[in-house]
Amino acid sequence: MFAAMPKLKKNLLLLAFCILNSFFSGFKSFAESAYPDTVKTGIYITSIHDIDFKQKEYTINFWLWLKYKNKDFDFLHNLEIPEAKSFTQSFSTVDSSNNRIYVLMKLQCVMKDSWRINKFPFDRQTLRLTIENSQFDSTSLVFVVDTLGEHYGRFTLNGWSIDKDSFNISVRNQPYKTAFGDDSYDKPYSAYSAFRVKIRIIREGIWTSFWKIFLGMYVAFMIAFACFYIHADSIESRFNLSVGSLFAAIGNKYIIDSALPDSASPTLVDTLHGLTLLFIFAVIASTIYALKLIKENKVNAANRFDGIIRKVLLVCYVILNVYFIFKAMG
Repeated sequence: MFAAMPKLKKNLLLLAFCILNSFFSGFKSFAESAYPDTVKTGIYITSIHDIDFKQKEYTINFWLWLKYKNKDFDFLHNLEIPEAKSFTQSFSTVDSSNNRIYVLMKLQCVMKDSWRINKFPFDRQTLRLTIENSQFDSTSLVFVVDTLGEHYGRFTLNGWSIDKDSFNISVRNQPYKTAFGDDSYDKPYSAYSAFRVKIRIIREGIWTSFWKIFLGMYVAFMIAFACFYIHADSIESRFNLSVGSLFAAIGNKYIIDSALPDSASPTLVDTLHGLTLLFIFAVIASTIYALKLIKENKVNAANRFDGIIRKVLLVCYVILNVYFIFKAMG
């Protein structure tokens, strides 16, 4: 009987070891399931082109790589780019060695974005790119940024340059106030991990663009202003010039608007053209008043009025233009 005791103790110790091992294995599995799997994600942008202000679109080409362990993520089929109008995979490869999945793909995306044109052409635009997995929410999948190396090359961005200091890659949970029809959710809310890229671009040749846009408008104003150097009794010549310049300024405004997206708030283009039309109208009103003085045989008074009003209008026009332009540049 006493001889069997060591064997019994050995069996009890073995049983206790098995129970503890099962407990810690189960605890480990529970702990792993309680936290979402990470996806280490990196990006390298090769080009940005076809920036279309009117359609609020641009095209971006980039390499995207993802490293993870859960095979169900399947980014080749579950990749989601919310802001994209369309995107295509021109190349993709998958490496499943070393107990992990490594996906590398090259993408071309036509992106939709909102342009801020209130300061055009002194504007700076922010381009946004977001990557999500369409099948797994933030409780199952979380992105982690691969910060090693550069994220874009020296590509030509026609008419624009990238603000290096504002280039940003981040990860956040993107909330949706819907469960997408999934009854397992307690309320209509879900969140998906989002890999986000922000690129600020600065317009090049700002003053060249400025004069291309507003030269016609300023010429129209100067033509109207030239009316003050025509004798006040030449009413037909003065009216023809001022009314012609009014239509020229309106035409210039419509040409520029055709190249810009609609805006709910006044832009610099709206402000300067509205100001010009107002001052051209002031020239026409001054011509009418000068003609009234001529009809009353007050020639000297008409000439004196022309001399004063042209200086006042020119100084006010220049000051207001400089003010609004520098305000847009700030």
